[in-house]
Amino acid sequence: MTTHPQPGSPDKEPASEEQAARTALGNTERAEPASTATPTQERRPTLGRLFLENLWAANTFTVTLLSLVLAMVVGAVLMIISDPKVLATYAYFTARPTDALDASWALVSKAYANLFKGSVFDPGATTLTAALSPISETLTYTAPLVFTGLSVALAFRGGLFNIGAQGQAIMGVILAALVGFLLPLPPGLHLLVAVLAGAVGGAVWGFIPGILKARTGAHEVINTIMLNYIAVYFLTWLIVQNGVQDPRRTDAISRRVDASAQLPRLFDDPLRAHAGIILAVLATWAVAWLLNRSTLGFELRAVGANPDAARTAGISVTRTYVLIMVFAGALAGLGGSQMVLGTTAAALTPLVVAQIGFDGILVALLGRVKPWGVAMAALLFGALQAGGNRMQSYASISLELVTVLQALIVIFIAAPALVKAIFQLRAARAARLQTSLAKGW
Repeated sequence: MTTHPQPGSPDKEPASEEQAARTALGNTERAEPASTATPTQERRPTLGRLFLENLWAANTFTVTLLSLVLAMVVGAVLMIISDPKVLATYAYFTARPTDALDASWALVSKAYANLFKGSVFDPGATTLTAALSPISETLTYTAPLVFTGLSVALAFRGGLFNIGAQGQAIMGVILAALVGFLLPLPPGLHLLVAVLAGAVGGAVWGFIPGILKARTGAHEVINTIMLNYIAVYFLTWLIVQNGVQDPRRTDAISRRVDASAQLPRLFDDPLRAHAGIILAVLATWAVAWLLNRSTLGFELRAVGANPDAARTAGISVTRTYVLIMVFAGALAGLGGSQMVLGTTAAALTPLVVAQIGFDGILVALLGRVKPWGVAMAALLFGALQAGGNRMQSYASISLELVTVLQALIVIFIAAPALVKAIFQLRAARAARLQTSLAKGW
């Protein structure tokens, strides 16, 4: 069928024979000038070359992997300059450079070897318990970080910055502990009620900034920061009250949670890994399903992308903001409950939740605020914490340096342009790096 050009539309004129020949796939002679001018029209590369090119493209996996490498390199430099004995060998580097290089290698290799042995596997283990101990410690540290990371990530996807995961985790651990030693319930039911109480505590603490944001427009960052302080001092006050404080102690510590409310262990003593890691995996799957498969998840992402457009489309932004913070608070509360229902502690103390809420922000950023990415980031942070303890004991590396290593990883992950510039990465073909936190990176 012959196509006739529409009158008055010169851009709809059919291409001439010469132009058609230049763009034809099989006409190499006429396509030669275009191929020399445009490198993308060269001979089709092999499958191996395409694999290497895509591997070195600026995709998410490559940037994340190279960020870890950069963090380890900078961490190695910090180890060297913080060790006086190794640093002294550089005073005569030009005379005997091997002394400085050997001392540096010995220090760094020993440190990272102990990091691996303390978090993944110890090749020198002689018993099954010793072989499983590293991964058990990693899972113990990972479980609560998954929940607080998901809490921050879920709020990010809805366009909110949940700084209050720390306070929500504190309220979760308070209610979980109170149920754990005040309510005489049978085993099984006792654990279930304690876990739900932790979720309710966090949800209530998330509801407050959510409703303030929705009804009055009050900024969630300010509200959640203030609620963090309230939760901290409320915990400090509550511990020393009659009926809560351990009657056999004079310091600030509560009664112990009953054994019937404790999460079951995955291994025998002295391994500490407990069923909280299973709950963390289930929570990750649930959040992924909520965001990607449910109507509420679509509304949540729409509000996070553009609240005005979502409101025009008939989505209740007020209701969505409240639900986002309630769900985020419940997740953080579950993370806090892990600290007293698991094996980390069995009683309330002023520092019972440590910094898992603030660490959850780093985990969410490292996981690019996507559920399974958050779970993997939490696993990495759990490994760094577990291996950091062994680094401190066996390699004399301060635990603060491990925290610096975590911060370096997040810095490089959060600055993909810097990583691309250092390694001269090409632009990714299939997927571009997104930098908006609210849109999920």
